[in-house]
Amino acid sequence: MVTRYAVECAEDVLPIFEDPHPHDRRPRAAIDAARAFVGGAARSRLQRVTSLDAHRAAKEATIEAAVHSARAAGDAAAAAYLHPPGAVWEWTSIRARTSQVGHILRPAAHAARATELAAGRDPATGDLYIERARLRATPALADIVRRYPPPPDGVNRVARLMTALDTALRTR
Repeated sequence: MVTRYAVECAEDVLPIFEDPHPHDRRPRAAIDAARAFVGGAARSRLQRVTSLDAHRAAKEATIEAAVHSARAAGDAAAAAYLHPPGAVWEWTSIRARTSQVGHILRPAAHAARATELAAGRDPATGDLYIERARLRATPALADIVRRYPPPPDGVNRVARLMTALDTALRTR
């Protein structure tokens, strides 16, 4: 459910990366790997490798909106590695951390930033995307978000978008 949500958000903005970088398939490969996991494939090295590759593509992107689009794709593949609180093994090996909620919300936040940059840096476009991301989230996804501590307030726009989505889902 978490990975599906992340993939849907990343897919929304994949053209923002692919239009200026038509021969770089790394973000699409990350989304495809995440989709495979959503479809029932085992979590594997594929999601990890394609996630890292998409983040490398983001570093090489020539347009800032494309950077965030590729990051959304990389984060979507990484969402397969979220350790949900409440899992039997989780309580004995790790504790829920604020950074983990980023696996759920960061793809949407990067997608929102990509859309606002593509719209001429219009923050209203990013805010509108966050509202769409809130509406896309199922009640079960919002419940998962509530199991984690909220993310810390951030100073950059992506962090603020993620915090806005987190707050909207927690109060839903």
